[in-house]
Amino acid sequence: MASLTDPLIRQLLCGRHVASFATHNPDASIHMVAVWYWFDGADIFVATSSRSRKARNLQANPRASLMIDARDPTASYGVTMAGKIQILTGESSQKYNAEVHRKYLSEAALADARVGPVFAAWDDVTIQLAPTSLIAWDMRQADQQAFGGTFQNNPAYLLPLER
Repeated sequence: MASLTDPLIRQLLCGRHVASFATHNPDASIHMVAVWYWFDGADIFVATSSRSRKARNLQANPRASLMIDARDPTASYGVTMAGKIQILTGESSQKYNAEVHRKYLSEAALADARVGPVFAAWDDVTIQLAPTSLIAWDMRQADQQAFGGTFQNNPAYLLPLER
């Protein structure tokens, strides 16, 4: 099993990627959304609205998974994790949400009255994920092991992803 100390996982957690966040809907289906996140070295924090489906799902069932994928076809690697969930409110939520916003928004955006305060008002709670299970993958290693580096040496073999 992977660890938070693995360099590849730390690179993903500290990088500016969009993660996929999954919770359980009341009908037992999965609700999955794209989220911004911030990593403090131990836990992952997701800023959100208390009115969001993910926050409401977590109130009823505090189980979730988060996936970060580098989404580079020539160097696809990622991590999926699950763990203990807490929903933070009040001042601690504001503090962590500000960290999330600083990770993804420029200083100019945060200072803009049309942007910074809107995000701060929307995101009134924070989801804290303390990972207990991590699964990592690195398709570069699979390419070396299974194909002898064919895809790294022939990037045209992989079609470009839509952006």
